[in-house]
Amino acid sequence: MFHKILVALDNSQASECIFQEASFLAKANDAEMMLLHVLSPLEDPYINPIFLQPETIYPSLHTDTINQYMQAWDQLKQERLDWMRSLAQTALNTGVKTEFTQSIGDAGRIICELALTWEADLIIVGRRGRSGISEVLLGSVSNYVLHHAHCSVLTLQGLIPVTIQNNHST
Repeated sequence: MFHKILVALDNSQASECIFQEASFLAKANDAEMMLLHVLSPLEDPYINPIFLQPETIYPSLHTDTINQYMQAWDQLKQERLDWMRSLAQTALNTGVKTEFTQSIGDAGRIICELALTWEADLIIVGRRGRSGISEVLLGSVSNYVLHHAHCSVLTLQGLIPVTIQNNHST
């Protein structure tokens, strides 16, 4: 039986499915739910190429670009908060006690820390299906959470591109 379920959402295509599964599980267990979204300025789609090249020829142009980036960043933060608020309201409308929060930083670490401080007994996180070199280079939030969480972790598989091999011999 679960009483407090932390749901990590990243606004990917799989997030809607993860939210639906988490809501169903929370309702079935009469559990509370905490929705978490983590923004990271060093990951797609948030990264801006200006930060990859800190030296510029025209300092004032650089300042303008940073100001534009910060405005876009603030807008993104607000859009994601509105999205989380909407999801929380949807869950509340079905009778699931739901809170939400948004943080900035390393997703895996933040998920595990919040689960511990909020005293979650289950973390639900999506898995994108990265493997091999892309997992090494880009990291895996779900893998980090599986190895560092203090409580049970349910990983829900995201969409994995399927390649079909044709093995017909002539």
